[in-house]
Amino acid sequence: MFYKDDRLALFIDGSNLYAAAKALGFDIDYRLLRQEFMRRGKLLRAFYYTALLENDEYSPIRPLVDWLHYNGFSMVTKPAKEYTDSQGRRKVKGNMDIELTVNAMELAPHVDHVVLFSGDGDFRPLVESLQRQGVRVSVVSTIRSQPPMIADELRRQADNFIELDELRDVIGRPPREPRVERDDTAADVK
Repeated sequence: MFYKDDRLALFIDGSNLYAAAKALGFDIDYRLLRQEFMRRGKLLRAFYYTALLENDEYSPIRPLVDWLHYNGFSMVTKPAKEYTDSQGRRKVKGNMDIELTVNAMELAPHVDHVVLFSGDGDFRPLVESLQRQGVRVSVVSTIRSQPPMIADELRRQADNFIELDELRDVIGRPPREPRVERDDTAADVK
């Protein structure tokens, strides 16, 4: 439930939201997403968290990061770590959970409602702590994908669960066809 006078903050786990939308077959239009939540309350901040491959000549997520930065989102990035797993496959790791949690805890005294765009069950203790501070928490993810993209314990802890698929007509657009063959490792970052 949203109230017009709610002071809102959005916390977007970029790789998690990307994966959920991709599983549902659409892309997020971040301009529309921001407008939607400005309509639902007084939007104080919209944070977007992602790890970046700094050593790549071209990162597929770089244009999005730059656009978000110039269009009212507070960007929180860090270099992703590359490694080779035991089967010799290239893997990328860039967990942003701690950064998101710290920012949410710092902002808690100044907001009425936090909207978390992630299905990661690791955020359940954060949601519980925010609630103890009197902050309502909505979680945006999906149970309609196979497998569901939201951890059951996170969905149960939240004050409100928003099914991402139900926002499709408000914040979605058809997926873009890639112009060049690209490596979506940034989307796999946990």
